[in-house]
Amino acid sequence: MTTVFLAAQAGGNGGGMSMLIMMVALFAIMWFFMIRPQQKKQKEIQKFQNSLAEGMSVVTGGGIYGTVKKVDIASGIVEVEIAKGVTIRVDKGYVFKDAAANQPAAK
Repeated sequence: MTTVFLAAQAGGNGGGMSMLIMMVALFAIMWFFMIRPQQKKQKEIQKFQNSLAEGMSVVTGGGIYGTVKKVDIASGIVEVEIAKGVTIRVDKGYVFKDAAANQPAAK
């Protein structure tokens, strides 16, 4: 009975260090699978928003599809044509890439 008690008592001494190592490993895994890809995606969106030009197909943050008609870099406003003769003004931060425009048409 005493040998079981001594073995259990000896095994508990290194628990603090192994717990710290596990927490660091968990954070590293979370960073590689969650935070890092999100940062890469955010940089890609920022790069696209900075390269906006007339004639590009875009989607606004509200889900409105259209074509860029004018980009005002100083104020950060983009004019998007959503129908023939209908343009709206949208903040540059709410304009995203049109994924459907990059895909080939289905046959």
